[in-house]
Amino acid sequence: MDVVRILLAIFLPPVGVFLQVGLGLQFWLNILLTLLGYIPGIVHAIWVILRR
Repeated sequence: MDVVRILLAIFLPPVGVFLQVGLGLQFWLNILLTLLGYIPGIVHAIWVILRR
């Protein structure tokens, strides 16, 4: 399942984070990072997925 989340994190970072943690702080932080720059959103999403 982590492979699917990582693939989603590359294409749609907030979706990958949502599948991992739900609508918590990490999800909203990822949306903000994705809006500020696509690459920071991807890095944060992969970090959240691999951390757990």
